[in-house]
Amino acid sequence: MGYRKLGRDSGHRKAMLRNLVTSLLKNGKIVTTETRAKEIKRITEKMITLGKKGDLHARRQALSYILDETVVKNLFEQTAPKYAERNGGYTRIVKIGPRRGDGAPMAQIELV
Repeated sequence: MGYRKLGRDSGHRKAMLRNLVTSLLKNGKIVTTETRAKEIKRITEKMITLGKKGDLHARRQALSYILDETVVKNLFEQTAPKYAERNGGYTRIVKIGPRRGDGAPMAQIELV
């Protein structure tokens, strides 16, 4: 299939993932369900790779996905240069146990 549907229609899923990726790049770490974290990881790694390229086209591609311009500026000027020598693996998923309300497996995803 290629991606997880996460029980949402395409518009809601895309908006949710964009919000989560923006929040992760803004704050450095977020707590969410394991399946969402795995999907966010794929997209965030691509955004950091665009940041490492650093050209105008890559910046515009990142701006088309990430909601906040200041987050994109921070990504290209501060976050991506930290990973200059690193080939992938920019994020870490740490499992933190089940959620109290419904028992959904929770995880913390953070930038390495």
